[in-house]
Amino acid sequence: MKPISIAFVDDHPILLSGLAALFSTHPDFLVVAVGHCARDATDIVAKYRPDVLVVDLNMPGKVLEMIADITVGRFGTRILTFTAATGIDDAISALEAGAGGYVLKGSTGEELIDAVRTVHAGDTYITASYAAKVVAGLRTASLRKSAIEAMRLSLREEQVLRLLLRGSTNREIATTLEIGEKTVKHYMTILMQKLNVRNRVEVVLAAQQLEIGKGLNRAAGMM
Repeated sequence: MKPISIAFVDDHPILLSGLAALFSTHPDFLVVAVGHCARDATDIVAKYRPDVLVVDLNMPGKVLEMIADITVGRFGTRILTFTAATGIDDAISALEAGAGGYVLKGSTGEELIDAVRTVHAGDTYITASYAAKVVAGLRTASLRKSAIEAMRLSLREEQVLRLLLRGSTNREIATTLEIGEKTVKHYMTILMQKLNVRNRVEVVLAAQQLEIGKGLNRAAGMM
């Protein structure tokens, strides 16, 4: 299989070197270039046409304009933002400019690698603990749908959530799915983490706000 060509643009030299080193040792990737500012990103895409370009938001130049210019161009390069910017508006602006993913610095190397693969495949990737807030703020319906899909609920999580949205108790969910109540509580904890909420009531409210329940047809068909 042809390796995924990738380039990194960040104005922190040590981080940039670490990213290049991490991906250079991985057989599934080919690091073609590195840069330090928005202008470098534009030049790298024009010259090397990497499959994926990983960029920081807080670096010299007009980064959002650069993202928009590259994603509407004919180069085929997909963009993943890797940044310390935790503001919801930052993430929304990047995704609406055309970025395929938003990963917070502090994530593990495995998470970043997974994000690159996901974006390369044409899907959306958002740091899990951050995703629900980002989805809630997105103004574009198609992006909201992609971001919700990026939250990646498992089949069992979808089933638990659908029953929860119907008003089922943990015991009723356990009976319907033929699993233990402790297992239901385990899935409830996962849902709270993914939706960035504190309890089952907030899980329901978040799911309703994000309209996640409307996309659970697959789960319904399994019950």
